[in-house]
Amino acid sequence: MTAQTAKTHDLNVAAQFGPRAGAYVTSAVHAAGEDLKQIADLAAACRPARALDLGCGGGHVSFHVAPHARELVAYDLSSDMLDAVMLEAATRKLANITPQHGSVEKIPFADQSFHFVASRYSAHHWHDVRAGIREAKRVLAPGGYAVFADIVTPPPALIDTHLQAIELLRDPSHVRDYTVAEWIAFLKFAGFTPGAPTLRKVRLDFAAWTARMATPETNVRAIRALQASMPREVADYFQLEPDGSFTLESMTIEAK
Repeated sequence: MTAQTAKTHDLNVAAQFGPRAGAYVTSAVHAAGEDLKQIADLAAACRPARALDLGCGGGHVSFHVAPHARELVAYDLSSDMLDAVMLEAATRKLANITPQHGSVEKIPFADQSFHFVASRYSAHHWHDVRAGIREAKRVLAPGGYAVFADIVTPPPALIDTHLQAIELLRDPSHVRDYTVAEWIAFLKFAGFTPGAPTLRKVRLDFAAWTARMATPETNVRAIRALQASMPREVADYFQLEPDGSFTLESMTIEAK
């Protein structure tokens, strides 16, 4: 077995995001948005004693939830990402954020140990999304709240195939963007009671989107070639622009 074939998905995710931690902390797409405000507003209403940012990435959920919690754990596969988050937390004077390294499929915390669990723009990287959501449910205390936000794919297979293709070309740690119906099924199977999903449009500047992940030029050209060959209904769905910029749909869903 070669070193490449022996590489696990978790190692692939860490390798992809570790060197780009700073770019995600400063990413305009990740640092703002109505979905982030929705998560912060829910935390402000709950005032949790202990909160968990599951797959924290650049830490933007952590930064918005921490002011409303007594303690917040920023949890991620990438140690480099956690280092960048803690550096920014110190700059923001958020002393109640604690970093924890690990996989979402096996969270190293006791049952019912959090009162608020949030995850944003992370689940499409999870090796086993069902296991990750079950773990979120396991560590959530009775009466606690969870909120998940991520890019979603529409049901038509034609559009879905193009979305997964460009996502994977841009970032080899991508697993899948799921449909809203799949998300609701995952949450119910884990034992959550999901609320109504909120859908929003997210515009992605092509140059910034590929630069943030340091996508190799060969893959950038492949994405542009796929965009050029998209059927009209697919290009219309993405609101494809001449420079390759496009629009996706995100979903935020609260559960308890």
